[in-house]
Amino acid sequence: MSRDTSSLPSKNSPKHLRDLKIALVFDDLIQQGGAEKLLLAVHEMWPKAPVFTSLASKEWQEKCRQKNISLKTSFMQELPFKKQLNRFYSILGLHMVAFESFDLSNYDVILSISSRYAHGIITSPNTKHICYMNSPSRQFWQSREYFSQEGTLIKKLQGLLLPFLNHARLWDYTAAQRVDYFIANSPIPHARIKKLYKTESEIVFPFFDPPMGMDALSNLSASKNKDDYFLVLTRLSAWKRVDVAIKACGALKHSLRIIGEGPAEKKLQKLGSTYENIEFLGYVSEKGKWKLLRNCKALIMTQKEDFGITALEAMYAGKPVIAYKKGGAQSTVLPQKTGEFFSQQTPQSLREVLQKFNPQAYKSQDCKDQANRFTKDKFQESLQEAVNKVYFNLL
Repeated sequence: MSRDTSSLPSKNSPKHLRDLKIALVFDDLIQQGGAEKLLLAVHEMWPKAPVFTSLASKEWQEKCRQKNISLKTSFMQELPFKKQLNRFYSILGLHMVAFESFDLSNYDVILSISSRYAHGIITSPNTKHICYMNSPSRQFWQSREYFSQEGTLIKKLQGLLLPFLNHARLWDYTAAQRVDYFIANSPIPHARIKKLYKTESEIVFPFFDPPMGMDALSNLSASKNKDDYFLVLTRLSAWKRVDVAIKACGALKHSLRIIGEGPAEKKLQKLGSTYENIEFLGYVSEKGKWKLLRNCKALIMTQKEDFGITALEAMYAGKPVIAYKKGGAQSTVLPQKTGEFFSQQTPQSLREVLQKFNPQAYKSQDCKDQANRFTKDKFQESLQEAVNKVYFNLL
Protein backbone atom coordinates (compact mmCIF):
# COMPACT_ATOMS: atom_id res chain seq x y z
CA MET A 1 0.00 0.00 0.00
CA SER A 2 2.60 2.50 -1.09
CA ARG A 3 1.08 5.74 -2.31
CA ASP A 4 1.74 9.46 -2.08
CA THR A 5 -1.08 10.94 -0.04
CA SER A 6 0.87 14.03 1.01
CA SER A 7 -2.28 16.00 0.32
CA LEU A 8 -4.48 13.96 2.68
CA PRO A 9 -7.66 14.81 0.76
CA SER A 10 -10.64 12.79 -0.30
CA LYS A 11 -11.71 12.92 -3.94
CA ASN A 12 -14.35 15.52 -3.09
CA SER A 13 -11.96 17.84 -1.23
CA PRO A 14 -11.64 21.42 -2.44
CA LYS A 15 -8.81 21.91 -4.88
CA HIS A 16 -6.82 24.23 -2.58
CA LEU A 17 -6.56 21.41 0.01
CA ARG A 18 -4.89 19.02 -2.37
CA ASP A 19 -1.34 20.25 -1.90
CA LEU A 20 -0.94 20.10 1.85
CA LYS A 21 2.61 19.77 3.15
CA ILE A 22 3.23 17.09 5.76
CA ALA A 23 6.32 16.30 7.84
CA LEU A 24 7.12 13.30 10.01
CA VAL A 25 8.90 13.57 13.37
CA PHE A 26 10.61 10.68 15.18
CA ASP A 27 12.54 10.40 18.48
CA ASP A 28 15.88 9.19 17.13
CA LEU A 29 17.19 6.77 14.54
CA ILE A 30 19.92 4.69 16.14
CA GLN A 31 18.44 1.20 16.43
CA GLN A 32 16.20 -1.25 14.55
CA GLY A 33 12.85 -2.10 16.10
CA GLY A 34 9.10 -2.01 15.82
CA ALA A 35 8.87 1.79 16.10
CA GLU A 36 11.36 2.22 13.28
CA LYS A 37 9.42 -0.22 11.06
CA LEU A 38 6.30 1.78 11.81
CA LEU A 39 8.03 5.00 10.75
CA LEU A 40 8.99 3.45 7.40
CA ALA A 41 5.41 2.27 6.87
CA VAL A 42 4.11 5.78 7.56
CA HIS A 43 6.66 7.24 5.16
CA GLU A 44 5.38 4.86 2.46
CA MET A 45 2.06 6.67 2.79
CA TRP A 46 3.68 10.10 2.40
CA PRO A 47 6.94 9.50 0.50
CA LYS A 48 7.54 13.22 -0.08
CA ALA A 49 7.40 14.00 3.64
CA PRO A 50 10.75 14.77 5.30
CA VAL A 51 11.64 13.00 8.54
CA PHE A 52 12.80 15.22 11.41
CA THR A 53 14.71 13.47 14.21
CA SER A 54 17.17 14.38 16.96
CA LEU A 55 20.01 12.26 15.56
CA ALA A 56 20.63 9.34 13.21
CA SER A 57 23.31 6.65 13.06
CA LYS A 58 25.42 6.14 9.95
CA GLU A 59 23.36 3.02 9.19
CA TRP A 60 20.15 5.00 9.26
CA GLN A 61 21.62 7.84 7.23
CA GLU A 62 22.52 5.31 4.55
CA LYS A 63 19.11 3.63 4.72
CA CYS A 64 17.38 6.99 4.29
CA ARG A 65 19.54 7.75 1.26
CA GLN A 66 18.64 4.38 -0.26
CA LYS A 67 14.92 4.97 0.35
CA ASN A 68 15.02 8.60 -0.84
CA ILE A 69 13.94 9.84 2.58
CA SER A 70 14.72 13.49 3.23
CA LEU A 71 16.30 13.28 6.69
CA LYS A 72 16.46 16.38 8.90
CA THR A 73 18.54 16.08 12.08
CA SER A 74 19.09 18.52 14.94
CA PHE A 75 22.29 19.98 16.40
CA MET A 76 22.67 16.67 18.26
CA GLN A 77 23.90 15.07 15.04
CA GLU A 78 27.22 16.84 15.60
CA LEU A 79 27.73 15.57 19.15
CA PRO A 80 30.54 13.07 19.78
CA PHE A 81 29.70 9.40 20.39
CA LYS A 82 26.04 10.23 19.89
CA LYS A 83 24.97 6.61 19.50
CA GLN A 84 26.78 5.39 22.62
CA LEU A 85 25.94 8.45 24.75
CA ASN A 86 22.35 8.95 23.63
CA ARG A 87 20.92 8.13 27.07
CA PHE A 88 23.42 10.45 28.76
CA TYR A 89 22.48 13.29 26.42
CA SER A 90 18.87 12.59 27.32
CA ILE A 91 19.61 13.21 31.00
CA LEU A 92 21.16 16.55 30.05
CA GLY A 93 17.83 17.52 28.44
CA LEU A 94 19.32 17.96 24.98
CA HIS A 95 16.54 16.06 23.20
CA MET A 96 13.94 18.46 24.58
CA VAL A 97 15.89 21.42 23.21
CA ALA A 98 16.50 19.62 19.91
CA PHE A 99 12.84 19.05 19.10
CA GLU A 100 11.74 22.50 20.20
CA SER A 101 14.41 24.00 17.93
CA PHE A 102 13.00 22.61 14.67
CA ASP A 103 11.36 25.14 12.36
CA LEU A 104 8.18 23.46 11.10
CA SER A 105 6.31 26.62 10.17
CA ASN A 106 6.06 25.69 6.48
CA TYR A 107 4.02 22.54 7.05
CA ASP A 108 0.26 22.10 7.19
CA VAL A 109 0.32 18.79 9.06
CA ILE A 110 2.92 17.32 11.41
CA LEU A 111 2.69 13.63 12.28
CA SER A 112 5.01 12.79 15.17
CA ILE A 113 5.74 9.21 16.20
CA SER A 114 6.78 9.39 19.81
CA SER A 115 7.83 7.32 22.79
CA ARG A 116 9.81 10.06 24.47
CA TYR A 117 10.44 13.40 22.81
CA ALA A 118 9.10 13.72 19.25
CA HIS A 119 5.74 15.14 20.35
CA GLY A 120 7.61 18.07 21.95
CA ILE A 121 7.90 20.03 18.70
CA ILE A 122 6.48 23.54 18.53
CA THR A 123 4.16 24.27 15.62
CA SER A 124 2.52 27.39 14.24
CA PRO A 125 -1.17 28.07 15.04
CA ASN A 126 -2.26 27.01 11.54
CA THR A 127 -0.45 23.66 11.64
CA LYS A 128 -2.20 20.49 12.79
CA HIS A 129 -0.01 18.35 15.02
CA ILE A 130 -1.09 14.70 15.23
CA CYS A 131 0.94 12.43 17.49
CA TYR A 132 1.04 8.66 17.11
CA MET A 133 2.04 7.82 20.68
CA ASN A 134 3.66 4.44 21.22
CA SER A 135 3.67 5.21 24.93
CA PRO A 136 4.29 8.14 27.26
CA SER A 137 7.92 7.77 28.31
CA ARG A 138 8.52 4.95 30.79
CA GLN A 139 11.70 6.70 31.80
CA PHE A 140 9.73 9.77 32.92
CA TRP A 141 6.51 8.33 34.29
CA GLN A 142 7.49 4.81 35.40
CA SER A 143 11.04 5.55 36.46
CA ARG A 144 11.10 3.14 39.41
CA GLU A 145 10.08 0.23 37.18
CA TYR A 146 12.25 1.48 34.30
CA PHE A 147 15.45 1.63 36.36
CA SER A 148 14.76 -1.36 38.64
CA GLN A 149 16.54 -3.85 36.38
CA GLU A 150 19.48 -1.62 35.49
CA GLY A 151 23.01 -2.14 36.73
CA THR A 152 24.18 -1.24 40.22
CA LEU A 153 25.71 2.09 39.15
CA ILE A 154 22.48 3.29 37.53
CA LYS A 155 20.48 2.28 40.60
CA LYS A 156 22.82 4.27 42.84
CA LEU A 157 22.48 7.29 40.59
CA GLN A 158 18.67 7.28 40.67
CA GLY A 159 18.62 9.86 43.44
CA LEU A 160 20.75 12.21 41.36
CA LEU A 161 18.32 11.77 38.46
CA LEU A 162 15.31 13.04 40.43
CA PRO A 163 15.72 16.71 39.39
CA PHE A 164 15.93 15.65 35.74
CA LEU A 165 12.92 13.34 36.03
CA ASN A 166 10.83 16.03 37.74
CA HIS A 167 11.71 18.50 35.00
CA ALA A 168 11.13 15.87 32.30
CA ARG A 169 7.61 15.08 33.54
CA LEU A 170 6.73 18.77 33.60
CA TRP A 171 8.16 19.24 30.10
CA ASP A 172 6.39 16.13 28.82
CA TYR A 173 3.00 17.22 30.13
CA THR A 174 3.45 20.72 28.71
CA ALA A 175 4.54 19.31 25.34
CA ALA A 176 1.50 17.03 25.23
CA GLN A 177 -0.83 20.03 25.57
CA ARG A 178 0.57 21.38 22.28
CA VAL A 179 -0.57 18.29 20.38
CA ASP A 180 -3.85 18.72 18.51
CA TYR A 181 -4.76 15.04 18.51
CA PHE A 182 -3.30 11.82 19.89
CA ILE A 183 -3.41 8.39 18.30
CA ALA A 184 -2.48 5.54 20.66
CA ASN A 185 -1.00 2.25 19.48
CA SER A 186 -3.07 0.10 21.87
CA PRO A 187 -5.43 0.32 24.89
CA ILE A 188 -2.55 0.68 27.38
CA PRO A 189 -1.04 3.93 26.03
CA HIS A 190 -4.61 5.08 25.36
CA ALA A 191 -5.26 4.86 29.11
CA ARG A 192 -1.90 6.46 29.98
CA ILE A 193 -2.52 9.38 27.63
CA LYS A 194 -5.84 10.04 29.34
CA LYS A 195 -4.39 9.75 32.84
CA LEU A 196 -1.09 11.59 32.34
CA TYR A 197 -1.97 14.15 29.67
CA LYS A 198 -5.67 14.61 30.53
CA THR A 199 -6.75 14.14 26.93
CA GLU A 200 -8.41 11.53 24.72
CA SER A 201 -6.91 9.51 21.90
CA GLU A 202 -7.94 7.16 19.12
CA ILE A 203 -6.48 3.65 18.95
CA VAL A 204 -4.77 2.54 15.74
CA PHE A 205 -3.00 -0.78 16.25
CA PRO A 206 0.50 -1.26 14.80
CA PHE A 207 1.20 -4.07 12.37
CA PHE A 208 3.53 -6.89 11.50
CA ASP A 209 5.01 -7.04 8.04
CA PRO A 210 6.52 -10.30 6.73
CA PRO A 211 9.30 -8.93 4.49
CA MET A 212 9.16 -11.82 2.04
CA GLY A 213 5.45 -11.74 1.30
CA MET A 214 2.40 -13.48 2.68
CA ASP A 215 3.25 -16.96 1.36
CA ALA A 216 7.00 -16.89 1.91
CA LEU A 217 7.10 -19.01 5.05
CA SER A 218 5.98 -22.10 3.19
CA ASN A 219 9.18 -21.88 1.15
CA LEU A 220 11.48 -21.97 4.16
CA SER A 221 13.01 -25.38 4.73
CA ALA A 222 12.27 -27.06 8.02
CA SER A 223 15.05 -27.33 10.55
CA LYS A 224 16.43 -30.74 11.50
CA ASN A 225 15.83 -29.70 15.10
CA LYS A 226 12.28 -28.55 14.46
CA ASP A 227 10.15 -27.82 17.53
CA ASP A 228 12.89 -28.67 20.03
CA TYR A 229 13.44 -25.15 21.38
CA PHE A 230 11.65 -22.11 22.72
CA LEU A 231 12.51 -18.71 21.28
CA VAL A 232 12.98 -15.20 22.68
CA LEU A 233 13.16 -12.35 20.17
CA THR A 234 13.68 -8.89 21.64
CA ARG A 235 16.12 -6.08 22.30
CA LEU A 236 18.22 -7.14 25.28
CA SER A 237 17.36 -4.34 27.71
CA ALA A 238 17.03 -4.91 31.44
CA TRP A 239 13.33 -4.02 31.61
CA LYS A 240 12.50 -6.71 29.05
CA ARG A 241 13.18 -9.32 31.78
CA VAL A 242 14.74 -11.95 29.51
CA ASP A 243 16.34 -13.31 32.69
CA VAL A 244 12.93 -14.77 33.58
CA ALA A 245 12.96 -16.97 30.46
CA ILE A 246 16.59 -17.98 30.99
CA LYS A 247 16.00 -19.08 34.58
CA ALA A 248 12.70 -20.85 33.80
CA CYS A 249 14.00 -22.76 30.78
CA GLY A 250 17.31 -23.45 32.48
CA ALA A 251 15.64 -25.01 35.50
CA LEU A 252 13.44 -27.20 33.31
CA LYS A 253 16.32 -28.05 30.94
CA HIS A 254 14.31 -26.72 28.00
CA SER A 255 16.33 -25.50 25.03
CA LEU A 256 16.05 -21.71 24.66
CA ARG A 257 17.39 -19.62 21.80
CA ILE A 258 17.64 -15.85 22.18
CA ILE A 259 17.70 -13.44 19.23
CA GLY A 260 18.71 -9.89 19.97
CA GLU A 261 21.34 -7.41 21.06
CA GLY A 262 21.36 -4.64 23.62
CA PRO A 263 22.82 -3.08 26.77
CA ALA A 264 21.92 -6.07 29.00
CA GLU A 265 23.48 -8.62 26.63
CA LYS A 266 26.66 -9.35 28.61
CA LYS A 267 24.82 -9.67 31.90
CA LEU A 268 22.29 -12.07 30.36
CA GLN A 269 25.01 -14.11 28.66
CA LYS A 270 26.74 -14.53 32.02
CA LEU A 271 23.46 -15.76 33.52
CA GLY A 272 22.85 -18.07 30.55
CA SER A 273 26.31 -19.58 30.83
CA THR A 274 25.25 -21.32 34.06
CA TYR A 275 22.91 -23.52 31.99
CA GLU A 276 23.78 -25.85 29.11
CA ASN A 277 20.57 -25.29 27.17
CA ILE A 278 20.63 -21.51 26.61
CA GLU A 279 21.93 -20.18 23.28
CA PHE A 280 22.45 -16.51 22.35
CA LEU A 281 22.22 -15.88 18.62
CA GLY A 282 22.79 -12.11 18.60
CA TYR A 283 21.73 -10.35 15.42
CA VAL A 284 19.89 -12.59 12.97
CA SER A 285 18.85 -11.70 9.41
CA GLU A 286 15.18 -11.35 8.55
CA LYS A 287 15.16 -14.67 6.70
CA GLY A 288 16.95 -16.35 9.60
CA LYS A 289 14.51 -14.85 12.08
CA TRP A 290 11.48 -16.19 10.22
CA LYS A 291 13.03 -19.64 9.91
CA LEU A 292 13.71 -19.72 13.67
CA LEU A 293 10.14 -18.61 14.35
CA ARG A 294 8.71 -21.26 12.04
CA ASN A 295 10.66 -24.05 13.71
CA CYS A 296 10.33 -23.18 17.40
CA LYS A 297 7.92 -24.69 19.94
CA ALA A 298 6.67 -21.26 20.92
CA LEU A 299 7.77 -17.66 21.34
CA ILE A 300 8.28 -16.54 24.94
CA MET A 301 7.57 -12.88 25.76
CA THR A 302 8.70 -11.92 29.25
CA GLN A 303 8.28 -8.16 28.88
CA LYS A 304 5.34 -5.84 29.37
CA GLU A 305 5.04 -4.33 25.91
CA ASP A 306 2.54 -1.66 25.00
CA PHE A 307 1.67 -3.74 21.94
CA GLY A 308 4.22 -6.38 20.94
CA ILE A 309 4.69 -6.89 17.20
CA THR A 310 6.91 -9.93 17.76
CA ALA A 311 3.92 -11.90 19.05
CA LEU A 312 2.16 -11.32 15.73
CA GLU A 313 5.23 -12.43 13.80
CA ALA A 314 5.33 -15.69 15.75
CA MET A 315 1.63 -16.32 15.18
CA TYR A 316 1.99 -15.58 11.49
CA ALA A 317 4.69 -18.26 11.46
CA GLY A 318 2.02 -20.58 12.86
CA LYS A 319 3.44 -20.70 16.38
CA PRO A 320 1.79 -20.01 19.74
CA VAL A 321 3.03 -17.34 22.15
CA ILE A 322 3.68 -17.67 25.88
CA ALA A 323 3.44 -14.12 27.21
CA TYR A 324 3.53 -12.20 30.46
CA LYS A 325 -0.08 -11.28 31.20
CA LYS A 326 0.38 -7.55 31.14
CA GLY A 327 0.48 -5.06 28.34
CA GLY A 328 -0.26 -5.34 24.65
CA ALA A 329 -0.01 -9.12 24.43
CA GLN A 330 -3.53 -9.21 25.88
CA SER A 331 -4.74 -7.50 22.69
CA THR A 332 -3.22 -10.11 20.37
CA VAL A 333 -2.78 -13.48 22.11
CA LEU A 334 -5.90 -15.64 22.48
CA PRO A 335 -5.57 -18.04 25.46
CA GLN A 336 -5.91 -21.74 24.58
CA LYS A 337 -6.09 -20.78 20.90
CA THR A 338 -2.94 -18.86 19.93
CA GLY A 339 -0.98 -19.02 23.17
CA GLU A 340 -0.89 -18.84 26.95
CA PHE A 341 -0.20 -16.28 29.67
CA PHE A 342 1.87 -16.44 32.84
CA SER A 343 0.57 -14.12 35.54
CA GLN A 344 3.71 -13.03 37.41
CA GLN A 345 6.96 -11.72 35.90
CA THR A 346 8.95 -14.44 37.68
CA PRO A 347 10.73 -17.65 36.64
CA GLN A 348 8.39 -19.69 38.85
CA SER A 349 5.25 -18.34 37.16
CA LEU A 350 6.68 -19.04 33.70
CA ARG A 351 7.87 -22.51 34.75
CA GLU A 352 4.34 -23.47 35.78
CA VAL A 353 3.07 -22.66 32.28
CA LEU A 354 5.98 -24.34 30.53
CA GLN A 355 5.48 -27.56 32.49
CA LYS A 356 1.90 -27.87 31.19
CA PHE A 357 2.56 -26.47 27.71
CA ASN A 358 1.76 -28.73 24.75
CA PRO A 359 2.58 -27.18 21.35
CA GLN A 360 0.42 -29.78 19.60
CA ALA A 361 -2.67 -28.25 21.20
CA TYR A 362 -2.47 -25.19 18.93
CA LYS A 363 -3.50 -25.05 15.29
CA SER A 364 -1.13 -23.25 12.98
CA GLN A 365 -4.01 -21.76 10.99
CA ASP A 366 -5.61 -20.26 14.11
CA CYS A 367 -2.34 -18.48 14.85
CA LYS A 368 -2.02 -17.20 11.28
CA ASP A 369 -5.63 -16.00 11.18
CA GLN A 370 -5.11 -13.97 14.35
CA ALA A 371 -1.91 -12.39 12.98
CA ASN A 372 -3.64 -11.44 9.74
CA ARG A 373 -5.95 -9.14 11.69
CA PHE A 374 -2.96 -6.80 12.09
CA THR A 375 -1.52 -6.22 8.62
CA LYS A 376 0.31 -3.15 7.32
CA ASP A 377 -2.48 -2.37 4.88
CA LYS A 378 -5.03 -2.23 7.70
CA PHE A 379 -2.72 -0.04 9.79
CA GLN A 380 -2.18 2.40 6.91
CA GLU A 381 -5.89 2.59 6.14
CA SER A 382 -6.77 3.29 9.79
CA LEU A 383 -4.04 5.90 10.15
CA GLN A 384 -5.10 7.63 6.92
CA GLU A 385 -8.69 7.82 8.16
CA ALA A 386 -7.59 9.24 11.52
CA VAL A 387 -5.38 11.91 9.93
CA ASN A 388 -8.14 12.91 7.49
CA LYS A 389 -10.64 13.24 10.33
CA VAL A 390 -8.35 15.51 12.31
CA TYR A 391 -7.38 17.77 9.44
CA PHE A 392 -10.85 18.09 7.99
CA ASN A 393 -12.48 18.45 11.44
CA LEU A 394 -14.68 15.41 11.01
CA LEU A 395 -14.31 14.25 14.62
